Amino acid sequence: MIAESRRRFLIQSGRFGAAALAANWISRDAFANPMGRPVGIQLYTVNIPMQEDAAGTLKQLRDIGFAEVESAGFGKRSAKQFRGLLDDAGLVCPSAHLQFDVDNLGGTFEDAHVLGATYATSGSLVRGEWSKRSMSLDDAKRTAELTNRIGAAAKRAGLQYVYHNHDFEFADHGGAVGYDVLLRECDTELVKFEIDCGWMIFAGRNPIDYFKKYPNRFPMIHVKDFLPAQAKGADAGGGASMRGAELGRGVVDYKPIFAAAEKAGLKHYFVEQEGPFSRMNQLQAARVDYDYLHAMS
Repeated sequence: MIAESRRRFLIQSGRFGAAALAANWISRDAFANPMGRPVGIQLYTVNIPMQEDAAGTLKQLRDIGFAEVESAGFGKRSAKQFRGLLDDAGLVCPSAHLQFDVDNLGGTFEDAHVLGATYATSGSLVRGEWSKRSMSLDDAKRTAELTNRIGAAAKRAGLQYVYHNHDFEFADHGGAVGYDVLLRECDTELVKFEIDCGWMIFAGRNPIDYFKKYPNRFPMIHVKDFLPAQAKGADAGGGASMRGAELGRGVVDYKPIFAAAEKAGLKHYFVEQEGPFSRMNQLQAARVDYDYLHAMS
């Protein structure tokens, strides 16, 4: 009973804190961003300055204009210590990218509650033999079974589980792709999806098509741009390499994507940028990314 009471307190206090900070954000030019919602950032985007000075980096992100973050680990801190840094910076964390041990999810979900998160999100569930290759249709079925189990446990803990994609879910198998299998076989209430638009587009698919076909399945997206694909040399195994770009300086036009996402029930969006950061450092790139979205309303 004591543990359950503590969990409920964390849920209530986390949501109260998030609501208070969101109300403060609304007073600061709320409707000048896409969908009239705060601009968020996936903290992997600034992983280098976060390692050097997490507290200062979070405050700089808030000064730039970001109001929400999506966590990407806590460094050497506990979730409670990391939450303190977020509070000090005036940031909220609606989604947490976490490590999932399906046999021991209690600690994972506890961390999400401490952060005040609504969504417990897997940055990757790459497992076993397909960890370095494309997702087969059988892989997708096994992954759907796993995510349904995680989703059921998350619901019992008062959270929503979310699956985040990369590019390997879209490998073509005679016209079928693993991502579509996931969408068909995952329970629509237990498992939601966060579309990484950059990876999806890089893999040759269009987020707009998924928003139209599967409304209310995608509460969040990663807003990612990239330079035109460059072919790898034969000695690198062929294929194409993905090189990140600041928003508006790559190949993706996000205006139609946001229009379709809003109709499909999008609730949060997070800037995420892949490397290399050869043109500027990560915080400078984050400012360019924010300015692109802030001007897009």
